[in-house]
Amino acid sequence: MPTPADYLALAHAETDGPVLQRLAQCPYPFVWQALATNPHTPHVALLELSKARDSVWNDNKLLRLLAEHPGADHIVLRAVLDAVAAKLDEGERPYAAVLALAARTELEADEVRRLGTHRGEQLSKAVDQ
Repeated sequence: MPTPADYLALAHAETDGPVLQRLAQCPYPFVWQALATNPHTPHVALLELSKARDSVWNDNKLLRLLAEHPGADHIVLRAVLDAVAAKLDEGERPYAAVLALAARTELEADEVRRLGTHRGEQLSKAVDQ
């Protein structure tokens, strides 16, 4: 039976799309992050990973890695953008993902600029006082 370390090693080194797609369904956030750094991870797996959730820190790191992935197409980037907007609405601060999205030419500047209308934690505190 494979261990979490086996899944992690495979996520880093594998080049076969279907294998990487199956790995995206494993329950380990460190494997998700490894997949998000593997340039061979297919966009279908990246799209699935945009919905993966674990903890604030892991989620924000994963969203940044997905936004930086060279194989992330407009559909994947829109899914990441939507996930980042939801995180901002929850009061989280996925600012590294926002900056990574802003650097992507596949997205229109207005698409990313709209993230500024979402309430982040600091803005929420200021408005609530």
